[in-house]
Amino acid sequence: MGAGTKTGVAELPEVTAPESLAPKDARALSKMFFDKLAVLEEGTPEYQYARNTLIEMNMSLVRYAAGRFRSRGDQMEDIVQVGMIGLIKAIDRFELSREVEFPTFAVPYIVGEIKRFFRDTSWAVHVPRRLQEARVELAKATEELSTRLGRAPKVSELAALMSLSEDEVIEARLASNGYNSTSLDAAINSGEDDDAALADFIGADDPGMELVENFQSLAPLIHELDDRDRQILHLRFVEELTQSQIGERLGVSQMHVSRLLTRILARLRAGLLTVD
Repeated sequence: MGAGTKTGVAELPEVTAPESLAPKDARALSKMFFDKLAVLEEGTPEYQYARNTLIEMNMSLVRYAAGRFRSRGDQMEDIVQVGMIGLIKAIDRFELSREVEFPTFAVPYIVGEIKRFFRDTSWAVHVPRRLQEARVELAKATEELSTRLGRAPKVSELAALMSLSEDEVIEARLASNGYNSTSLDAAINSGEDDDAALADFIGADDPGMELVENFQSLAPLIHELDDRDRQILHLRFVEELTQSQIGERLGVSQMHVSRLLTRILARLRAGLLTVD
């Protein structure tokens, strides 16, 4: 870290190679940068410097979270890029008044973004890459032979066209079943109940129950807020507006919005801690 101060950047130190900082140093500097970020005007060069430096200093969190998905077989570079989106969201939503370390706050955002990526783009069941590629070739070969022969091709005919063994063709066919999942509401033949669904035979704890309890506890506390405080919460966490955008909407400064949010969240947090 350089010893000087970056000119015109609200007395923030100029950080050399922030992405290479040790985690301990990154945590200490992040607190300083978050403290300044809360009072800087969004969109200014000073604000952008602080925000960009925070992103670079905390890239190790993305690499750590991405490493948990190394066995998924996807390109690690893609996973890291997706994780960066989660890191940026965490930085934009973090406040020192939360009284929680930034890594603790940020990792769930990063992991959540990566999981969303897998949910939207991955196979329903993890399949080795060679079989994913074989599935594509199998589909092409099946279409070609079906057109040429006027019927569904045999395994032996597919194997000859694809230069694979019959066992490899069968394996590719089985792998294709992993590309789409069956609905838990799909009817199955249980031998006892004609109306049975797959979900009837699957049981697991619901990790979302704790969230439901928290929401139920939070609802009456939000109801006790005045109209403006509820509007600010809605603009920030439902419409996901920046503090500057909220300030423009309400006719106040971004710094004033920051102070209001800090007060509102502190009140809600105190209320949750006193709930039996």
